[in-house]
Amino acid sequence: MFKAAIVLKNARTDKDLSFLEISKKLKIPAKYLEAIENEDYSCFPQEPYCSLMVKDYANFLGLEGDEIVKIFRRDYSQKNKEPAAKKMKISLTPQFTFKVGLICLIIFFVGYLFEEYLRFNRPPEVKVNWPEASSLQSNALEINGQTDPESTVRINQDLVIVDSKGFFLKQINLTPPKTVIRIEAKSSTGKTTVVEKVY
Repeated sequence: MFKAAIVLKNARTDKDLSFLEISKKLKIPAKYLEAIENEDYSCFPQEPYCSLMVKDYANFLGLEGDEIVKIFRRDYSQKNKEPAAKKMKISLTPQFTFKVGLICLIIFFVGYLFEEYLRFNRPPEVKVNWPEASSLQSNALEINGQTDPESTVRINQDLVIVDSKGFFLKQINLTPPKTVIRIEAKSSTGKTTVVEKVY
């Protein structure tokens, strides 16, 4: 695939012409003629002047001006697309991998700290398996449930053992006409959760 710059350069050198000679005859600054041949797009004037210069230059050298302009525009548009394509491509360099890893680590660490802060400052959760009143066979009632393993649990002011998974169990004797069962779970930071039920 021929480039417009190469075709123009070959035609000029075949005729043994300098940029200065062509510049005087076409009234086109020599720096633009040189930029066209060297594909130095930063020195090009704005369109449509650039295409007009290429056409005049090609016609002067005995080439088909319109065809050379088409090739020149194709070359110019391809050159402009290359940097955009390069920008879109993400290369997995060690520096890039390190930066992504560091950002992920920071996000994970901040998330962990936030979760620990919430866990530290919230009252403990308490789940109680209350027996149905209709299923009671005697005045003895077995209360069991689960809370945070670090919490202390009291049922009607009596301290209850909490195992390593947070489970607790206690038997309560019901006294007629009604018995209020109060379960209080207290975290290590002093936050409390209270659950009550009347039998």
